[in-house]
Amino acid sequence: MEGGEMLFLALIGFTLNRNMMKFRKFEAYTGNRLFRIEEDFPEVGAYLYIFEEKVCVNDFLQNSVKECQDFALEEFDVPLDRWVERVQ
Repeated sequence: MEGGEMLFLALIGFTLNRNMMKFRKFEAYTGNRLFRIEEDFPEVGAYLYIFEEKVCVNDFLQNSVKECQDFALEEFDVPLDRWVERVQ
């Protein structure tokens, strides 16, 4: 197998693996705000979105779901036990 073919096969395998990944989502309500965490690829991290009246008013990128939850607790007083995983 030549170098170009090996690279092509490696790229196909990488793409298929990434497409099969499942990302978790979590939500928590406090007051009139919805807090949503959406997991991304490990090298990206997780996003924390804050909604008021169905409009995203802020978003933050952290290294992990846990860091998003801790950030929401520290900055917005969202208790850790409020988070619920949403099945996609």
